[in-house]
Amino acid sequence: MTQPDGDQARWNRRYARGQAEHREPSSVLVGLDPQLRREGCALDLAGGSGRNALWLAERGLDVTLSDVSDVALGHARQLAKSRGVGLTTVQRDVVVAGVPAASDAQPLWDLIVCFNFIDRALYSRLPEHLQPGGQLLIAHPTVRNTERHARPSARFLLDEGELPTLVSGLQVLRCDEGWLDGEHHLALLLAVKSATEAPA
Repeated sequence: MTQPDGDQARWNRRYARGQAEHREPSSVLVGLDPQLRREGCALDLAGGSGRNALWLAERGLDVTLSDVSDVALGHARQLAKSRGVGLTTVQRDVVVAGVPAASDAQPLWDLIVCFNFIDRALYSRLPEHLQPGGQLLIAHPTVRNTERHARPSARFLLDEGELPTLVSGLQVLRCDEGWLDGEHHLALLLAVKSATEAPA
């Protein structure tokens, strides 16, 4: 059996101790319920133990949860089983391996959500993984978050006003910054790919 790499081992330890687990979906995600798709295939990118993925699945989406931590994914599968919710899990370091495909027949997604995970280069490539009419939702703390919280440190935070500059080619439905989701200062972007654009 191969040993987990550095990132995987670090997150596995945190999830094994229960330090990174959240049971309830993000209040930001729940607040966007009226604007989000309710059918099709959705990807929760770097979604940990599945708090957002399970909520999306319960709304009717066919959800894949991707994370570097197999321990987190194990928790998610147990929760999905206990709640009678279908959920696909993929253990993957998306920084190294890229965004997983929705399926062999149709690799593009109808919805991609990414909460509390930052990779600027990855953000810029996410639109190419969306179906025409597909939605992208990113929420991540900004540097202003350090006014109230010591973690994450500044090197893992967005600059204020930075998020909309990292994603192009989509129609912006909502773009906000503020003290949201448990009093964290978040940048939020919800955008949609033109329905008339031909798939890549």
